[in-house]
Formats: sequence, C-alpha cells, structure tokens
Amino acid sequence: MKGWKIAVAVILVVLVGIQWVPTHSNQKNTDQGKDFLTMYAPPARIGTLLRTACYDCHSNHTVYPWYNMVQPVAMFMENHIVQGKKKLNLSEFGGYSSRRQRSKLKSMASQIEDGDMPLTSYTLLHRNADLSDQERRTIKAWIDTKI
Repeated sequence: MKGWKIAVAVILVVLVGIQWVPTHSNQKNTDQGKDFLTMYAPPARIGTLLRTACYDCHSNHTVYPWYNMVQPVAMFMENHIVQGKKKLNLSEFGGYSSRRQRSKLKSMASQIEDGDMPLTSYTLLHRNADLSDQERRTIKAWIDTKI
C-alpha cells in the first residue's frame, strides 16, 4: 500500500513539473504570396474547408485550443505540427518548385479521397474538421483541376 502512495505522489510531481516545459507557438510571419489559398484562390467553401481541416497542422498559423496549455498535450501537439509541416506547409507552398507543387497536389487529393487526412486523432477533438464524403469529393475535384 505504501508503494502505491509513493508511485501516485511521483506521478503527480512529474505531471505538475512538466507544466513548466516550454513549447513553441506555430505563429510565424510569412509571405502571403506563397500561401496556398492566396496562390490558388479556391472558392470560399473550399478555402474554409482547407483552413478548418488542414491549416492547423500544415501551415505557419495554428489556432490553438485551450487544452494546448496543458502538458504533455502541448508537447504532443507541437511534435504533430512540426511533422505535418515537414510533409506539407501550405503557408510556404509557393516556395516549392513547380514539380514539387504538382506532387503535393496529387498527394493531397489522394489522401483526402482515401480519408487519410485529416487524421482521426485530429478530428476526434475538432469535429468541424471531419470532412463528409461530399466535402472530400468536392475538394478532390477542385484540386484535380489544379494538377
């Protein structure tokens, strides 16, 4: 019984202690001319869907939820955003070569169509980012016109 109390106390100390571990905010000034939405000027509905379902993880402008102030959630989100931006950064899309832009567009269309994006781990907490089949088809059809 005494070992159990010590274990709980240690866990509490660790959970409280990690609250002071700093994370970096994903808010960066970028050239708006390189932003995907500026470059391709999608219809308003598609732009809204892309902003809602993609931009938090794949741009330089994350809208953070309240629970990002709690560790270890903030560390998890920071890592998730860093990894997402490595694969695709919509804020810097115009900086990609033409060949890479086409490749990214094809990948986006494929992953949206297959339901691989947005990730389930994201849509569980962000219900408005959970795209319907019709929204997926609409986005894919629009992206297909840009490839």
